[in-house]
Amino acid sequence: MVQTKWIRLAAISGVMVVPLLTAGCGLFSTETSKEIDPPQTESTNVIDGTNTGQTSSVNPQGEETQLTVYLEDKNGYLAPISLLTTLGGKEAAGQKALEMMVDGGAYASQLPEDFQAVIPQGTQIKSYHVDPQLKMATVEFSAPFADYTATKEREIVEAITWTLTAMTGIEKVELWYEGSKLSEMPVDGFPLDRPLTRSVGINLETADGVSSAYSTPVTLYFSSQTSNEEQYYVPVTRLIARPESTVKAAVEELIAGPLNRKQLNGVMTNDVQVTSIEQKNDTVTVDLQDTAYESGQNAPAEMLQAVVLSVTENTGAAKVQIRLNGEANVVDDQNTSYNEPVGRPHHVNAMKS
Repeated sequence: MVQTKWIRLAAISGVMVVPLLTAGCGLFSTETSKEIDPPQTESTNVIDGTNTGQTSSVNPQGEETQLTVYLEDKNGYLAPISLLTTLGGKEAAGQKALEMMVDGGAYASQLPEDFQAVIPQGTQIKSYHVDPQLKMATVEFSAPFADYTATKEREIVEAITWTLTAMTGIEKVELWYEGSKLSEMPVDGFPLDRPLTRSVGINLETADGVSSAYSTPVTLYFSSQTSNEEQYYVPVTRLIARPESTVKAAVEELIAGPLNRKQLNGVMTNDVQVTSIEQKNDTVTVDLQDTAYESGQNAPAEMLQAVVLSVTENTGAAKVQIRLNGEANVVDDQNTSYNEPVGRPHHVNAMKS
């Protein structure tokens, strides 16, 4: 993963470099998949901004709930992990999520095996505030926040940004440190001159031979496994040549597969083709052509869910309609029907702690 200051600046400004494409693998997977919201006549899971799927910012009932936090896996990738926790009546979900992301903190025992928190050990959340008009979360960290190596700086920024912008009503993040607003990160100078958004990317990958002046990011969801062979999704921001259609390019990159095939798994074979993609209001219709698919056959849940995750991430759409070889009557191998448009799951990677 790239760690140069130029890439940090590029990620903020939207100027990107482009990776080379490689073939994907593993269309028919037997690995465990997570639940996709069933078809709905109305969109009940629309999330402000990027439709990321997360709990609300507060839990007035003080009931047990799930929070999605971004943790580092055993391969060094950030992945969204849904953890079961209890919020107090006035406790902010965003602050609780950040506290769960402190390395060696009070919630370390709740993290699943193979995953590690990335906020430096000993860090405290001194203050947390959400401005509903600006849709911005402002967080102040205590002194230990600056106790990290330069190579970890981007990862920390990405984990905080993607965790908080998964909260309903939060699209931007502002970082403070010991009473002062940060204009850059304290160790290696990652620029913070403007609020952080998901445009910063996550798990960036790139390759040689592409002009940075003609590139754009797409975020793709590939698959990985824990040491106990439990499947989970990993988002990767790939930098590609500027396409006519970003969402079509995203699905084509998903088909092409991960660049790092030793640590990430593709979700479909590279002979799958994108016939058409159309967005109408809050729904994106994706038509895929697969010569190996026969009518009435159960399609891999892992493939279909990765398409839903990737399409909603890159469009902000609430629902995705998937067609295979022109047919909408698609059922996956977990017996989930895709006959109607489906929404993004509220929680991704609900794993055992």
